[in-house]
Amino acid sequence: MATPIQERLVVAVASSAIFDLSESDKVYRDQGTEEYRKFQWENRNKPLASGVAMPFVRRLLSLNDRFVDDQPVEVVLISKNSPETGLRVYKAITEHRLPITRAGFTNGQSPWRWLNGFGASLFLSAEAQDVAQAISAGHAAGTVLSSGCVDDPNDKELRIAFDFDGVLVDDEAERIYKSGGLEAFHAFERQRATQPLQPGPLGDFFKRLGHLQKRLRSLPPSDGPTLRLALITARNAAAIERCIFTLKEWDVELDDTLFLGGMEKARFLSELRPHIFFDDQPIHLESAKSIAPAVHIPFGIANVP
Repeated sequence: MATPIQERLVVAVASSAIFDLSESDKVYRDQGTEEYRKFQWENRNKPLASGVAMPFVRRLLSLNDRFVDDQPVEVVLISKNSPETGLRVYKAITEHRLPITRAGFTNGQSPWRWLNGFGASLFLSAEAQDVAQAISAGHAAGTVLSSGCVDDPNDKELRIAFDFDGVLVDDEAERIYKSGGLEAFHAFERQRATQPLQPGPLGDFFKRLGHLQKRLRSLPPSDGPTLRLALITARNAAAIERCIFTLKEWDVELDDTLFLGGMEKARFLSELRPHIFFDDQPIHLESAKSIAPAVHIPFGIANVP
């Protein structure tokens, strides 16, 4: 039985997230739109190298292989190209054998307005301005950061790691910490220990991943692709309870849950080796992006200048 559309996991990606467009982007910035249009058309049959989010996208789509009559996961291309300039990108999708069948081209306009139509629960792009506009409009979105990490194509497991406050949940607790310090934060959390936090920008995406993981676990044992979810948060033991109550309310079972109490996240990411890591604080992402594909979620108090 096919998955109802309201339960499907749909991720929208910009071409800048899954392909290396540095060469064509330089043409656009240095020479303008017309030269860019000419460059893309003349190079339409030239393959594009993989971008930062390719390992994540490829493995996410491969999860459909575990389902006989169903395709619960979909990736949609949403590009600021025109159909003409976007032809090279779509040819690259075929070249990389990605089962992406839907696309939207906006001819230079911000692509966020098509997210609801496609039912996307996440939008990934390397263009920070497009992501900021999507977040402001209430969508789940993240900026894919440049990374030098190398993917292992023989690794079938998809590992996704999340920060907690300002990513999975709103920034209520972070605001208390910023305004009143650590003691005020701990007192606030103790008083509300059994009150689940409100979902943050990636809350719905996370819940859908949790639902998909439960379905995968219910299938017969297989050597096919698998999904592993991890939480890596700066919260310490004094602030664990509310986090756990929130996850229980959402009915998501994590494979790895790390409460670091302010320790550097990079050392743990180097062991986990996620194929994508989401965090709202640039300071954590700066050290993480050389270890794992990293995504900045520009949401909440942590991103107020």
